[in-house]
Parts: sequence; C-alpha cells; structure tokens
Amino acid sequence: MKKMLLIVGCGDIAFRVAPLLRKRYRLLGLCRKPENFCKLRTHRITPILGDLDQPDSLDKLAGMAHAILHLAPPPSYGLKDSRTTHLLAALTRQTLAKRRILPQRLIYISTSGVYGDCKGEWVSENHPLNPTNERAWRRVDAERQIRNWGLRNDVQVSIIRVPGIYAADRLPLARLRQGTPVLSTDEDSFTNHIHADDLARIIAAALHYGKSGRIYHASDDSHLKMGDYFDLVADHFGLPRPPRIPRFQANKYISPSLMSFMNESRRLTNTRIKRELHIKLLYPTVTSGIAKAIQHESNEHL
Repeated sequence: MKKMLLIVGCGDIAFRVAPLLRKRYRLLGLCRKPENFCKLRTHRITPILGDLDQPDSLDKLAGMAHAILHLAPPPSYGLKDSRTTHLLAALTRQTLAKRRILPQRLIYISTSGVYGDCKGEWVSENHPLNPTNERAWRRVDAERQIRNWGLRNDVQVSIIRVPGIYAADRLPLARLRQGTPVLSTDEDSFTNHIHADDLARIIAAALHYGKSGRIYHASDDSHLKMGDYFDLVADHFGLPRPPRIPRFQANKYISPSLMSFMNESRRLTNTRIKRELHIKLLYPTVTSGIAKAIQHESNEHL
C-alpha cells in the first residue's frame, strides 16, 4: 500500500513535483478554495479542505500523512510565520485515543533570502543567517519552528533554500517590455537561479535521500549578476536590453520589491544537492533553461 503524502501549498511547483511522487505516494493537497478542487484532481492530488490562516479548519490533518511537503508561503506581513505555526500545531494534535500519529518526514521549501546581502561572496548551507527584510525574517522564523518541531517530535526534517525560480512561463518578459532598468555593471548584484523542473526533482530527491536536519541549496551552476540575467533573457527573445543606471538613481525607477532583491548579492554553492541528493541538473545553466523556454514558446505557436 502506498504511503500518504500531504502537499501544503498546491501551486506550480506542487503540480510539477506530483508526477515524480505518484509511484511511491498517494498525494493529498491542502486547499482553501473548493473551486480549485478540480485542478488538484487533474494532477491526481486528492484535495483536503483547509486554510492555514484558519487553524480550526486544520483539525483533520493529524495522523493523515506519512510525509509532508510544505510549499506554502508565510503571511505577507510581520516577522513571524503564523501559517507554519498553525500547520505544526495541527500535525501534532492528539487524536481521540490520545495518541499522536506524526509524519515520518517533512520537507520545507524556504528561500535563499535568509542570508541577506553577502557582498557577492560564495555561500554554503552553513553560512550565518542575516535577514534584512520582513519577508526573509518570516522564512527564518518558519525554518526555526520546523527544525525545533522535528527535534522535539523525532520527525526527519529537511529544508530546501530556493533562489529565483524560472521556467517558460516565469521569465521577466513583462519587465523587459516595460523597459525596467537594472543596476550598472560595477554596482550590480550576483543572483542565483533554478529551473522549476529541476526544483521539482530536487524536492522529490530530498524526500527520498534528504538527511534529517539538513539544509540544501536548490541552485544551478550559473553565476550571473542580475543585469546579465535580464540581458540574457532579452537577447534570447529579441527584446531590447534594459537600461543600466547607477544605484543612487535606482529608487526613482525600480519598484521597492525588485530593489530589495537588487540590494542582496551572493553566490550559492550547490555541491550538497549533487553529492547527497544525487541530482544531475536538467538545466545546469540559465542559458540552457532559456533555450528550452524558447522551444516551448515555439511549440505553443505551432
């Protein structure tokens, strides 16, 4: 009999990873909107009604699954991740028989933003955390909650820190068409990327091979600055390269959300996913991934 796996956060990445897990697991998906049930069923995920912002709706989760894949983002405000708090409380809630039935594994998808600005240095999974905005602090809070919960309850927990995700439908084409500027080359920041399909494969591998309490970087082999990434996409799609501006002018022309990413520079190592999770990237560089995206777009127009 297949084990049960509960997916929390049923979006694009969940739908990409689902086909990789079906042979080993029966897939369940927490969903807060009944109108989205059909979409989950299309991906052979059994919907479970519940809302991470409404803890009373999560009572049924205790004892439901052998493994948890936590993809849900934190709330959009504050320094704490109340959604993770509600999820972990629900998973440890006692049954009527006063016996807790806990999952054996939990995989949490976090962000590389927890490191803050590293001045372009190479960053391993052991690098100190230095969140510089509320978005990153919420992720740090979620990671701490999950690791402590795993230790208290003897549940194997692995955390995957993810940089910028891209795919055929996740490229900055709108920004390029709008002419959004980027920083001048000498002031630009290093950024990191992973193709959505490779992220799905890393998640599946972490469920199988991930070590308890371990952090993994889901990052490819590219070492690009952000402006170079925008230039690369523009060149492949025949769009004008974005204008370059000095950092002191950036706040006038670049949105605060995009600027927050431009203010952080780091290069993630990815040796651990290759050595411990046995990952061979389908798209080791952004160039190879964008080539696939162009092929996908061409096929869409046939």
